[in-house]
Amino acid sequence: MDIEVKLDKLSGHAKDGKIGKIHKTIGDQVTTEDILFNIESKKGNMPIKASTNGILKNILVEEGQSVEIGTSLAVIDGEPIKEVTKENTNKKNISNGANISKTPKSNFSYFGGLLKPEKLKLQSDITIIGGGPGGYVAAIQAAKLGAKVILIEKDKVGGTCLNYGCIPTKAIVRSSEVYRDLKNHNEYGLHADNISVDMKKVIERKSNIVDQLVNGIEYLLDKNNVKVIKGTGKILDANSVFVKSNKQEITVTTKNIIIATGSKTSMIPIKGIDLDNVITSKEALELNDLPDKLIIVGGGIIGMEFAFIYSSFGVDVSVVEFLENTLLACDKDVCDEINSIAKDSGIKLYTSSKVESIIKSEDGKCIVSFTENNTSKFITGDKVLMAVGRQPSYKNIGLENIDIKLDSKTRGIKVNNKMQTNIPNIYAIGDVTNIIQLAHVASHQGIVAVKNILGIETDMDYTVIPSAIFTNPEIAMVGVSERTAQEDGLDIEIGKFPFAANGKALTLGESNGFVKIIKEKPTGKIIGGSIIGPHATDLIAEITLAIKNGLTTKDVMETIHAHPTTAESIHEAVLATEGGALHFSE
Repeated sequence: MDIEVKLDKLSGHAKDGKIGKIHKTIGDQVTTEDILFNIESKKGNMPIKASTNGILKNILVEEGQSVEIGTSLAVIDGEPIKEVTKENTNKKNISNGANISKTPKSNFSYFGGLLKPEKLKLQSDITIIGGGPGGYVAAIQAAKLGAKVILIEKDKVGGTCLNYGCIPTKAIVRSSEVYRDLKNHNEYGLHADNISVDMKKVIERKSNIVDQLVNGIEYLLDKNNVKVIKGTGKILDANSVFVKSNKQEITVTTKNIIIATGSKTSMIPIKGIDLDNVITSKEALELNDLPDKLIIVGGGIIGMEFAFIYSSFGVDVSVVEFLENTLLACDKDVCDEINSIAKDSGIKLYTSSKVESIIKSEDGKCIVSFTENNTSKFITGDKVLMAVGRQPSYKNIGLENIDIKLDSKTRGIKVNNKMQTNIPNIYAIGDVTNIIQLAHVASHQGIVAVKNILGIETDMDYTVIPSAIFTNPEIAMVGVSERTAQEDGLDIEIGKFPFAANGKALTLGESNGFVKIIKEKPTGKIIGGSIIGPHATDLIAEITLAIKNGLTTKDVMETIHAHPTTAESIHEAVLATEGGALHFSE
């Protein structure tokens, strides 16, 4: 049966583009995971995948040809995966940028008996298991340095960060910020009526952003000649990886292996954890209907980010945290500030609290039973979000076949500063090492691993790594914390400047928070900094650069900062370490 592949959409809502590369030839057997074309437009690049399994019967375009939405690109002789209906037209496995022309339903599958698993053998210089921010960056870097690379990913390139973590949460954070500003319209001299949240559109916007970025990564991998295999990789020995991929069984012979399988949500062993209304962050990113009440178990980064998101949308939020404070990695003054803001926002915080069980009530809600300072308490919610952290994911990838050593402290795969495991040609990067669970750390580890594999000796340096937390307001920190400096007996000077004294922050209507600079007295060097306030996650780059390059407070003092900007708060905090800020006096 002839199935026409049409150009259904382009990156960034572009209306036309150009055929960049044609990946298949007429007569090739294709599956829905195969990229047929790359379409280049002014707003990005987009791979067009086969819309069904079958034989590529005809290619209707050529490289360099201009095309627009609705253009017929190819014809596949096969069976439709599913009839296009109102309910499934948005599903990526049906369209993926291509539109299947309507065909009659049929229970007969002509290719069902032909598309049996095909056994293939491939060779590579570097085989990477996992296509997250560590894996795909390593793949592109290795390819640019001339290596033959195979990247294995069982889900979508970009991993948890891009598909279920960093990017989608920030997209929803932005929607919550806009909604909060709309509710506060009177403060800006504006008027707005009938303000409401349409979570379906919020989620749709989030998904569109994710899809655009995934398409961009797929394009870059293809542009750099990285062979991407969709499937689950399993290490057979130090030089062999087996992949079961759709209709193929592939054995890869490789000189080197990089394990980049990431992490998974931690689940604490409590009664009721398997109830329908108990969700993880992944499910929380797909909620089309806002709950009236949300209980979050865990007051770390994930828990507090979701607490502010849903509170901004008008949800009654409670956070239950086992430790004595939320966001315990932050300094006490930062924790105190964010907790005060959270309570003012209506978020209920229960610290030093242990969840005992989750019970389903008669009306279908959840009752969370917990003890707070040895006192039994109960709260009721429509949903319970488990946000107690993440743990390395390395089961079922064949570690038992090669005797890879684990780190007893981190519980991740043990590596040295070159990202090398106890087996010389096998490396591990990202969350699976559990050294620091940050996407930008994974990416840098990937670059370090690749360089060492290719003979460019490089060590991973963890001394200057910024952290970003997208609460409201944002939090960011880098270098030595005030608490660590005091514990280590360092001779330091602290400089602080409140955003309430910054003109740009006031114009934004965001005056909460402060900038804190930590100076080492004997050298005058900036060794640490924390920011809580508007644009904190962007501003931290200046302090990171200063620490990395050994700059002194005098160096930053003598650097002119543009006015009016929130960056002036960094300048003022540095001045506070050298006699006092100019625009604030305690």
